[in-house]
Amino acid sequence: MHIAWDSFTPGWSLAGGMLIGAAAALLILFNGRIAGISGIVAGLLEPRSGETGWRFSFVLGLLLAPLLYGAVTPLPPVHIDAGYPQIVLAGLLVGVGTRYGAGCTSGHGVCGLSRFSPRSAVATASFMAAGFASVYLLRHVAGF
Repeated sequence: MHIAWDSFTPGWSLAGGMLIGAAAALLILFNGRIAGISGIVAGLLEPRSGETGWRFSFVLGLLLAPLLYGAVTPLPPVHIDAGYPQIVLAGLLVGVGTRYGAGCTSGHGVCGLSRFSPRSAVATASFMAAGFASVYLLRHVAGF
């Protein structure tokens, strides 16, 4: 196994985690809403009166942030070791898991754990275990 030490960026990782935590805290403090991306996007697909503006702004911020960052500093190269069929299948599986788990990693892992939600602790442990098992099976057993 090779570890890319030049990609090890604990300072930037900490700063990013703090920004995510601050954004989640501000959203719940000022809007009373959980920063779960799947729930926010689902609310855009089934709009309710007074709910569209903040949801659209949140998603727009998620999409614009990397572009703004890229305008200031060079973005790292992106390399995905998968073809389009694998990416589509993975996206569908994540979507199905999000519906069955009643939320995504941001909703359960960031917001739910910070609120000491037992359901979110189980969901996050399940997400992580499924991810570990998938990588092990695909990389080490199936050889992808």
